[in-house]
Amino acid sequence: MFMSISTTGSAEDPATDLGFLLHKHPDKVQRFTTSHGEAHVFYPEAGDEACTAALLLDIDPVALVRKGRGDGRGRGGSPDFALAQYVNDRPYAASSLLAVALRTVFRSAMKGACPARPELPGRARPLRIELPAVPANGAGEGGGPALVVRLFEPLGWQVEATAIPLDESFPEWGESRYVRIALSSGTVRLADALQQLYVLLPVLDGAKHYWVAPDEVDKLLAAGQGWLAAHPERALITRRYLARRWSLTRAALERLELARLAEADDREVEEIDNAVDDRPEEEAAQEQPEPGPPSLAEQRRTAILAALRETGAARVADLGCGQGELIGALLKDARFTEILGVDVSVRALQAANRKLRLERLPERQASRVTLAQGALTYTDARLKGFDAAVLCEVIEHLDLPRLPALEYAVFGAARPRAVVVTTPNAEYNVRWESLPAGAVRHADHRFEWSRAEFRAWAGKVAAAYGYTVELRPVGPEDEEVGAPSQLALFTATTAPETPATTATPTTTAHATTAHATTAPDTTTTPATTTTPEGGEPR
Repeated sequence: MFMSISTTGSAEDPATDLGFLLHKHPDKVQRFTTSHGEAHVFYPEAGDEACTAALLLDIDPVALVRKGRGDGRGRGGSPDFALAQYVNDRPYAASSLLAVALRTVFRSAMKGACPARPELPGRARPLRIELPAVPANGAGEGGGPALVVRLFEPLGWQVEATAIPLDESFPEWGESRYVRIALSSGTVRLADALQQLYVLLPVLDGAKHYWVAPDEVDKLLAAGQGWLAAHPERALITRRYLARRWSLTRAALERLELARLAEADDREVEEIDNAVDDRPEEEAAQEQPEPGPPSLAEQRRTAILAALRETGAARVADLGCGQGELIGALLKDARFTEILGVDVSVRALQAANRKLRLERLPERQASRVTLAQGALTYTDARLKGFDAAVLCEVIEHLDLPRLPALEYAVFGAARPRAVVVTTPNAEYNVRWESLPAGAVRHADHRFEWSRAEFRAWAGKVAAAYGYTVELRPVGPEDEEVGAPSQLALFTATTAPETPATTATPTTTAHATTAHATTAPDTTTTPATTTTPEGGEPR
């Protein structure tokens, strides 16, 4: 099993810098022990103008049989034929065995570490990677050279993939399942190239020589960081890398989508996947309020349900559904026949699924609910056609410059007949003694509006998108500062008129939208935040 990595250079930028990047001296031949044989690294050429490092993996057939999974090809079930353990392509064709050897031999290079020359790993240099024989199995998903192109070309590689004939002496026999591959690029860093090979060699083969355990999801996401989430074939890559274990594939794809959305919003994953309380359940339970008057959260849900019933809505989308509290309340009312819960947080959706116990509900009841991952600042075809949409304590979690994107995605693209929006009333914060002056109610709130500011925003959105709006207090009203929360009920009237200052937004699902409408001029998020006792749970 053989692979070579070549680069070019000059006297000022010598190609032998490849040795620093790989942590392998060009003047030495080095040997490494792997779980299935010996790996050798050597340099067929090493000069200022050209340098090539070669990896030769010498498979031990006995070790392969002893540690294999039954058919000598990394797959369970019946062998291809009686001698499959002893007669197979594993010693010769690049597969997951070579991927594991890459990680063993070039571990530091894959991490982009180079203490001797720290400026080198961050730079891309001309690379050419050659693999004489790689299995490219289709398994109903397309194989051969076309599969190689689909996997590597979106990553910035120029791909030369040639199918190897079964026997060159008998061309009428046709092509084998093996491909000769050469990859060339001047824009891919070496560390990224090695990570991509680590993931894509097993994907091309469609098999692994070891059992795929849950920790393989973490390995995939670590190796795919920075490129896999945006890859157009990420679903195929994930499915084949995880040996088609559907539970692992689903978990990996959810995390990849979260990473993609976080990157698109230029935020950390933790910032948008924060809708779940990380404290132990016992600790959180100690803070549950004693039986008594309804909490503000309960009063908010009651107000939302009342507004929805007024509209006559049957199909409702809970946008930013969190852990599913509102969905649970909607399920108790038979008039709501279809309920969609959308949240960007995977953990929130998992918590909602557990809390709602959808798998334990009768089939007819469970079929009313769908949970989906999505970002509300992107248009999404799944949101169209609903009678009503709810944004319950959602808008204040967005940075103000991103609020127009949500407005268009909900009111412009999805355009339900009614929209219910609730948000805190900032004026009421002075009534909580435990809330410091100038603070907001939750650490993730980017702003909190007064009643006048909320009224101005609601009126502007209604006028821009063809809705009427009615504002209502939520919770006990104070004569001076109003109620602790506020609700706006939007009802569609006419087709929306594009404001004169508005650029035409993109309507493709998940595409970034552009809208010139701006939020009212409000106070920016204060530096100190805290949650008052008994106040503002989601």
